[in-house]
This record gives sequence, structure tokens and C-alpha cells, in this order.
Amino acid sequence: MATTSDVKTQIHVGHSPDPDDAFMFHALANDKIDTGNYVFTHTLQDIETLNRRALKAELELTAVSLHGYAYMTDNYALCACGASIGDNYGPMVVAREAIGIEGLRGKTIAIPGEMTTAFLTLKLLLGDDFKHEVHSFDEILNLVEAGKVDAGLIIHEGQLTYADQGLKLIVDLGCWWHDETGLPLPLGANAIRKDLGAKAMDEVTVLLKESIRYGLEHREEALEYALQYGRNLDHAKADQFVGMYVNDWTLDFGERGREAVATLLDRGFKAGIIPNPVTLEFIG
Repeated sequence: MATTSDVKTQIHVGHSPDPDDAFMFHALANDKIDTGNYVFTHTLQDIETLNRRALKAELELTAVSLHGYAYMTDNYALCACGASIGDNYGPMVVAREAIGIEGLRGKTIAIPGEMTTAFLTLKLLLGDDFKHEVHSFDEILNLVEAGKVDAGLIIHEGQLTYADQGLKLIVDLGCWWHDETGLPLPLGANAIRKDLGAKAMDEVTVLLKESIRYGLEHREEALEYALQYGRNLDHAKADQFVGMYVNDWTLDFGERGREAVATLLDRGFKAGIIPNPVTLEFIG
């Protein structure tokens, strides 16, 4: 007969199929740490799909865009660990020609999703003075290269590979944000569903942090796992990309990281992009 301690709690996890998320979830995905009474089942989907699923509270633990989080605070809190933060770097707008930021106005820009933080930041920069089309993040560079859109808003490993396709950097939104605010640009986080209850939310967040710490302490092992998701990245570039988005910020937002999230979402609200003020709740 099963005892209470034998009953495992299922945690459905969603994260992006990119090297930094794979790196931080390596230990949980490959049984490298003891998860006690929790069983983690992983789903890999692009961040915009995960944002949309989180609106319906489908997963207990999920990667979300900080922009997307503004619409799901009733059901989710933010884990204090697991953030992807660009400190004077971040999503980029690229084009075939070096047209400058003002040259983007009135143009059609391919974006990886309307709920991404990249899109929120682009709206803070340009307002409504551009047109956009939503495409899968891994198609955008090809669309720009082929001339099917005027420019592309790129996330993930495209930030390191766009020049391989002869494209020009128009603006690094992480640099622009840092110049505007003096703060890093908080892009993504992990959100945990509130109906798990306080105890489980704390325990699952601790396990997530242990997984991140394991990756950082076993870098080559975790990087080898992450490389399978590094489209067009060699080992050196994958290592560089992981270092950009899995670091001390990922272990904990810290005071400055939390200030950055609050500032970003407050500016989004004041600009009329986010409909309501956001009250932040961090676990861990």
C-alpha cells in the first residue's frame, strides 16, 4: 500500500528549445539531482507558445517572457531564479542595409511574438510607428535575408549569427535600454503556478535553482547537452551564448534585477502597451 510519502507530485515544465534554457534545465531533465517527491515532465516549445499556454495556466512551471508575465499574475508568481537578463545587450533589430533606427519607422518588422519582451522593448523604442508580422523566431533571419520583410527582431542564438547571413545590426535593444535606464534588460523568467500552494512553490523553486547551479558547476557537461539546441552554433558560440543568459542573474534576480523588471513593466503600462499596473511576486 502506497504511503503519503510515496505519492509523487507531477510538475509539467515548459521551456524554450534553445541552449540557455536547456543548460539551466539539464540537471532536472537528466536526473542529475534528487527531486524528492516531485517528478518533472519537460515540454520544449517556443517562448510565444509558452506565453500563450501560461495565459491558460496549463503548466505548473514554465518559462515566460517578462512582458507576457504582465498578463498572468492571477495564476503565476515569478521564481527568483531562472531569469534571462541582458546586461547592456539583448534582442536585436537587423536588416539587409544599415538604415539606422529612424529608418525603421513605417517599415515591416518580423517579430517572434507579441507577448515577448523583445516586442515590448521595441514598442517602447518606436511606439506604433512600424508594422509587424509574427513569425517563428528561427525563421526571422531567413525572411530578412530574402527581403520578405524590411527588418527582423531577433532573439536567442540569432544574436550571434545574424552577420553570417550578411545582415546589419540596426539596434541592440539591451544597449538602448541600458542607455535609457542604467538597468539590465530582463527578458525571460520562470513562472510557477500559485495553486501548487506556498510549500510546493518554494520547494520546486529550490529544485530549479539547484538545477541551474549544477549546470554552472558542471559547465562542459551541461553545455554538451545544450548544444543539441544550438542551431548553427559551434561549441565556442554556444558557450558564449549560454554565458550571456545563464549567470549570477540566473541564480537570483537580486535587487537590481527586480528593479529592472518593475521599471520595464511600469514603462510598458505608462506607454499604454500593458493595460494594467503589474504587482510583482517573487518566490525564493
